[in-house]
Amino acid sequence: MTYSSDIAFSPAVKAVQARKGSRANYARMEDAGSWETRISPALKTFIEAQTSVFLATANSLGQPYVQHRGGPPGFLAALDEQTIGFVDFVGNRQYITLGNLSENPKAQLFLIDYATRRRVKIWGEAQVVENDSELAGQLMPGDYKARASQVIMFKVGAWDANCPQHIPQRVEAADVAAMIAERDRTIAELKAQLARLLASAPT
Repeated sequence: MTYSSDIAFSPAVKAVQARKGSRANYARMEDAGSWETRISPALKTFIEAQTSVFLATANSLGQPYVQHRGGPPGFLAALDEQTIGFVDFVGNRQYITLGNLSENPKAQLFLIDYATRRRVKIWGEAQVVENDSELAGQLMPGDYKARASQVIMFKVGAWDANCPQHIPQRVEAADVAAMIAERDRTIAELKAQLARLLASAPT
């Protein structure tokens, strides 16, 4: 019998799990349905809220490579229950990811939200779409200062959400700035109220 988690749990991985004592737990997880294979509404919301993603690929020799991509919320788009698309912006033009995908489509997306201490791993296959200005225009974030190089279309095979253990909690600089601005507005309003009260108080 095969399971969706077999995309990561190879026989070698399962052997290590057995040796380290975790195989029974994961076997129960497999019997309970294993990993999700479709993008749920909750996962879609999580994906499209991210401003950062890591894309892992490997060449035909198995040499791995991880590339970071970032953008405003929504630059990652869950197009349907099994497809994620995003514009690959012009960068340093090493094209390692593109070269890897030309000979090995297997890939992984790693998303981590430090504020909520949540991480999601998505396995599947990625395809590079070049010279499709219409698709790039559909996926290009509005008013974002970047140029589209090509589009990456990612077909989901399976995904797993990890526990928050050992994830440091960090807050986006823009969120901190918004909180500070709100605090300053509150302080200004309280000062104005206090000044009015002092001005109206009997002497």
